[in-house]
Order: sequence, then C-alpha cells, then structure tokens
Amino acid sequence: MTGRTDQIGFSQRVRQEWLEQTANLVLAGNDKDAVIDALQHLLKDKVSVGGKAERGNREKIITILLKTWLTVPSENESLRIEGLELLKRVPQSDHMIVHWGMVTAIYPFWASVAIQVGRLLKLQRSAAASHVQRRMREQYGERETVSRAARRVLRSFVDWGVLYESGVKGIYSHGALISVDDPALIAWLIEGSLHARANGSAAVRDLLESPELFPFKLKPVAMDLLLNASSRLEVFRHDLDNAIVMLRKQKTR
Repeated sequence: MTGRTDQIGFSQRVRQEWLEQTANLVLAGNDKDAVIDALQHLLKDKVSVGGKAERGNREKIITILLKTWLTVPSENESLRIEGLELLKRVPQSDHMIVHWGMVTAIYPFWASVAIQVGRLLKLQRSAAASHVQRRMREQYGERETVSRAARRVLRSFVDWGVLYESGVKGIYSHGALISVDDPALIAWLIEGSLHARANGSAAVRDLLESPELFPFKLKPVAMDLLLNASSRLEVFRHDLDNAIVMLRKQKTR
C-alpha cells in the first residue's frame, strides 16, 4: 500500500447518481474526453454555477468521478473492471453497494469518515458532525481542509440515504440498512475495504462487522465462497474462529 491512506483526496459533496452516470458512460465505451464533456454538461447547472475558477468545485468533483470509475490507480484496475460488471448484473437497488465499495477503495478518507460514523451509531445511535470532524483532524492533522472535507463526506452520506438528519443541526441518525447476501458482492466489497487499509489485511470477522460498512448488513459467508468469488483474496487461518483475509499480491511483468 502507499501513502494514499494518509491523503484526503475526497473533498467534495458527491451524489450517488453522478457516480452512476460516470459508470454508465464508461460502460458505453466513451473515452476520457467524452466522459469529461458529458460530466461537465451534467454538473453545469448543479455545481459552481457561473464560477470561473480553473479548478473549481465542479472540476474537483469530476476528478473524483473519473478516478473512481475510469482513471483508477493500477492496483485498483481489476476491482474497477469487476465493479463495472457487477453494475451490469446486480439489481439497480444494489448499485449503491458497488459505488460505496469503489469509492472506499480509491479514497481511504471516505472509509475513515465512515468508520467514525459507524462507531458512533453503534455506541449511541447518532453521530455528531463535530465529533467526526474532531476525530478526522486527530488522524489527518489540525487543518480546516480536513474538517471541510469530512463535512462534505457527511453530506454525501445524507445524499446517498445512509444517514438522516435528525432535526438537530449537525446530528445524524442511521439510514435504512441494506442487506447484502450475494457472496460475489460481499467478496468485492471486502476487497474494496482492504484497499483502504494501509496493510491490506484484516480479520474476516472484523471486515464483516466493520463500522466503515455501517450502511450494510453482510450475510455471514463461508471462506470457501469468498475465495471462489474473488481470485484476488487469500485467507490465512489461525484456527476455526480466527482467519485473516488479505489482498493477493498481483504478479508484475
């Protein structure tokens, strides 16, 4: 893994439907320039309306969208290809799961915010933005950019329907819990989570119950099914109740 896990990267409020449109453009065979043109048209009346800045919020959002579904780092390319195939195969109602997994893999900052939210929801059934922002500054540094990025990720969570505004400013409650039963989708989601971790490994039980996956209820899955679903995962068993899953090292030419 690289220093990616120490970078913010995801600093904008991004709607799920924009990621869906980006993936659809890629699936349709559009090249990068065509995708950028389409996204500029999509966002022109929604973000930075009338703005003249060379790198305004619209351009930053487009960068996030592209890096998630088109210009991914080389280590995420196989995950991206399979994610696009999943979008073609799974019901529309499950597309949010795929987008969540891909954003998590590309932007560990998103996963870090989700971890803080998931922990708070488990402890007290609500999450205060101020608490999440404080934890993120402790992790990423005492900078206003960290607080601002965390706030925008939280707003994205609300847009995606995984958090609800409680009625008290800055306090959020849990959105609808989404069940994930498909072993292939679970394995893919786990793989995305591993990409967000500096060491690329974790205990299987910790992954299935990770606070970063707070929007989902993952069905307990046998290790054999996980391994059959993804050739990019490998599992080391210490005993019957203790197994570590990690990203398989990819062969280089």
